[in-house]
Amino acid sequence: MIDTNLVLTPMHYLYLIGVLTILTVMILRRDTPFVCIAFLFLIGFVGLGSVTGGIMTIFKAIVFAAKEFMEIIATIALITALSKCLKDLGSDYIMMIPMAKVMKSPTAAWWILGLTMLVFSLFLWPSPSVALIGAIVLPFALKAGLDPLAAAIAMNLFGHGFALSYDLVIQGAPSISAGAAAISPSDILTKGRPLFLVMGIVTTVSAYLLNRKQMKACCSQVRIQNIEEPHKSEFSAIFMALLTPLFFAADIILMLVFELKGSDATSLVSGTAVLIMCIGAYSGFGIHALEKVTIYVTDGFLFAIRIFAPVIIIGAFFFLGGNGISSILGEQFQRGILNDWAIWLAQNTPLNKYMAAILQMAAGSLTGLDGSGFSGLPLTGALAGTLGVAVKASVPVLASLGQITAIYVGGGTIVPWGLIPVAAICSVNPLDLARKNILPVFLGFAATFFVACFLL
Repeated sequence: MIDTNLVLTPMHYLYLIGVLTILTVMILRRDTPFVCIAFLFLIGFVGLGSVTGGIMTIFKAIVFAAKEFMEIIATIALITALSKCLKDLGSDYIMMIPMAKVMKSPTAAWWILGLTMLVFSLFLWPSPSVALIGAIVLPFALKAGLDPLAAAIAMNLFGHGFALSYDLVIQGAPSISAGAAAISPSDILTKGRPLFLVMGIVTTVSAYLLNRKQMKACCSQVRIQNIEEPHKSEFSAIFMALLTPLFFAADIILMLVFELKGSDATSLVSGTAVLIMCIGAYSGFGIHALEKVTIYVTDGFLFAIRIFAPVIIIGAFFFLGGNGISSILGEQFQRGILNDWAIWLAQNTPLNKYMAAILQMAAGSLTGLDGSGFSGLPLTGALAGTLGVAVKASVPVLASLGQITAIYVGGGTIVPWGLIPVAAICSVNPLDLARKNILPVFLGFAATFFVACFLL
């Protein structure tokens, strides 16, 4: 149920000022952790009514964010450790040779990488798919001359955007939206299908068209930087080049057979990466594998922490906008600040079918700013049920609009702290990736809204 007695407090206005300030600083291409820390203190001070409360809020929020990101940090670290091991052995070069026949150009590599990410993400969800594809397919794309930033765009939009927002196979997102809207998930998947397809197609095609020149411009440079033949061809290099894809293929089979999804699937992939790394270290370096494994793991975690350090601070602020507020400020705060703003918008805006559609997209975008994507779905689903009845519009279509915007913004295509896994795997700046995604995603939003107007 939607709270009809919502009252905005000074903390709500302060948080909104903080969001706008942080977004402005990002647009100006300046770092934001300082601003996030300042507003964490101010919100804690206002919300808890004491200076000590403000100081403690800073630490509690950072710890909460670190815990939320730890699974991703460990995944990135372990995949990076494996890649370093394969590179030392020369296995990465051997693995490139067959795929080079398919990925003959940056354009072919971009579409193959993106569509592979789409298929894997529909069955496994994006997080484990990023790890799998980052370890196996991404190196082939880079060898074909694809710019790392373009590769990140493809993986991000096809996986965390198209696949996760539609969620046709696992149906986690449609189930949450449908439950809150008092309809069935099949209603969203069928009646909302044109919206999901339009959003996905417009976003990915526009991203390709907007970036195709940059893909080709860096082609020769990327080839020079990435192609490094192994100094010597050893049995261990060939052995690991064969073993690595076989192990990950076995992971896929196990995921399908035992229906492993989400965190379980990510754990399987990450654990496999560690085992492969250990086997490779022993195969290539014998007794020195003891030290080599330590070096690989250390390098992997140093890389992951270096990438995530500022993101943890930024995420600490935005987790106050969602369900994290209870863990950070206390049980007296049961609903995220951004959720309150979304409800306030719904209650204070003149309504018709088209305004209801705009409100759904605004609510999805606001709730997505916490970097989750899924945390806002109960709210957008409930709003769809309420607004649909009030203006006699299609509830499944409204719920689909909220689901699309919440996941595209928060699931990892716009919010920089939500797209870190892809950015880290591709070794690109997450802020640069977010900026590249903004225009294609907003073109997709515009096209999706246009189509929704005919379906309401």
